[in-house]
Amino acid sequence: MIESTYQSTHAVHDEVVLAGDHWVHEIKAGQTFRIEDLEGNQAADTLFYNAHDPEERYSASDTIRVQRALYLSTGTKLISNRGRTMLTITADTCGRHDTLGGACSRESNVMRYAFDREPMHACRDIFIRGIQCWCHDMNKRDLACNINFFMNVPVTPEGGLSFADGVSGPGRYVEMKAEMDVMCLISNCPQLNNPCNAYNPTPVRVLLWE
Repeated sequence: MIESTYQSTHAVHDEVVLAGDHWVHEIKAGQTFRIEDLEGNQAADTLFYNAHDPEERYSASDTIRVQRALYLSTGTKLISNRGRTMLTITADTCGRHDTLGGACSRESNVMRYAFDREPMHACRDIFIRGIQCWCHDMNKRDLACNINFFMNVPVTPEGGLSFADGVSGPGRYVEMKAEMDVMCLISNCPQLNNPCNAYNPTPVRVLLWE
């Protein structure tokens, strides 16, 4: 694990994102970006886009292929659908992050948890609200497979996925250096029905340094 030497007092942006809220913000090339899990076991669903051309965006499949690893941690390069490095993870006090589990939706919640009606809002809805705050012309078709920072999704030898208790804890964080100007979109997951948020969604903190 690499401990950050950055101090919050020197951050150019410092904001708490409540559970169930979205956060959309540009990160300039060369800036360092941190997501901090304030209370522990909170999944921060995250998407990245080229800030000048949103057709270029984070690609889970290309990132997995280039890294030859399913999980993200220190040293991982986040690769775009055009094969370019968008950000590099430079510090990680959690240990690993999921890039397979995707984002919850109202429809998947109904199917997985046998609700007889549509439940509370979900990450896909939050992503759509956030992406339209950035660009009104973008919609659900512009949502790619996201990163789930701090989320634990074990993969079985047979290729199955499960949502397990988190491996994060209060105050743990992941830091990334932007290799290009990117727009970051976070849905701070409101999921109450599986262990990804310890059944209790909580805030995360986001910080930016020059």
